[in-house]
Amino acid sequence: MPLSEHEQRLLEQIERALYAEDPKFASTVRGAKMRRPTRRRRLQGAALFLLGLVLLIVGVVLPIRPFEVPVISVFGFLVMFAGAVIAILGGRRRAGSRGEEAAESASRNSFTQRMEDRFRRRFEGQ
Repeated sequence: MPLSEHEQRLLEQIERALYAEDPKFASTVRGAKMRRPTRRRRLQGAALFLLGLVLLIVGVVLPIRPFEVPVISVFGFLVMFAGAVIAILGGRRRAGSRGEEAAESASRNSFTQRMEDRFRRRFEGQ
């Protein structure tokens, strides 16, 4: 359902007030987006999913069932689930790549700083 004209004006007013009050937070919120999983993570997730599928089938075929629970199949399902999660949400960075994060953070900070300065100049010029 689209917003009415009055609601759009109110939303724009709130957005301007947010930028005026805390431009750094506003630019951070506006620039936030989910990262897509890398190709390597997708391949790892797919391989783990296939391994889990094989374990699931092997668990059904083999007669190893303590307490009438197909343990291998349950473990295979958990491996499949982990593979799917890694393939879908695998875009997160590891804590070990701090050098890359620091360089990206510095460039992002300088970019956001320039944008904030431009915004302040425009806002104060009005």
